[in-house]
Amino acid sequence: MMAAGGLRERKKQRTKAAIQRAAMRLFKKRGYEQTTIEQIAAAADISPSTFFNYFPTKEDVVIYDEYDPQIFAALGSAPPGAPLSSSIRDLLDQLGAMLDADRDIIYERAKLSLEVPALRARIWEELEKAQNLFAGLIASRSGRRADAFEVRVISIALVAAAFEASAEWVRRGGEGGILDLFDQAMQVSGMYARLDDLERKARPAS
Repeated sequence: MMAAGGLRERKKQRTKAAIQRAAMRLFKKRGYEQTTIEQIAAAADISPSTFFNYFPTKEDVVIYDEYDPQIFAALGSAPPGAPLSSSIRDLLDQLGAMLDADRDIIYERAKLSLEVPALRARIWEELEKAQNLFAGLIASRSGRRADAFEVRVISIALVAAAFEASAEWVRRGGEGGILDLFDQAMQVSGMYARLDDLERKARPAS
């Protein structure tokens, strides 16, 4: 039963990714506002009702990021003794090849998210969700409460670093690597050191 559930979930993720790719091709060709859900469904070889089984709105097809669950799962399963800053750096190295394969679609999604007002509004909702996920992760590693002020400040700073890296990448026309920019943002903001300091305070004195 567990294997069947995992297979169904993988098939669902593959279908969502296929719909998103079809949508992004149309957005690039026709424009976001000019593209209808019916056109996306036709391009993905599904019915409009099937589209809504996977995405509640047209905005969601852009917002959806198949890497987010993988990123948080990888960080959450990192060895307890390894600093979170090291886990993040290791994950950036691992993600490089994967993201390069989807570089074009990631760029187009990021670009649309900054340009389309309806998507910009949705992005702030997604940033809040990411803050909550980071807060839970940091809390589990530091022994602090997820709603502690310090934890939430650090969490939103992590999210801001990711957002600014993405925005800068779009401003550069997709030149360079988005992960390199995120790493730079983490260093400029001092977040790596801040994470290490928070975890160090949580360790019992030897």
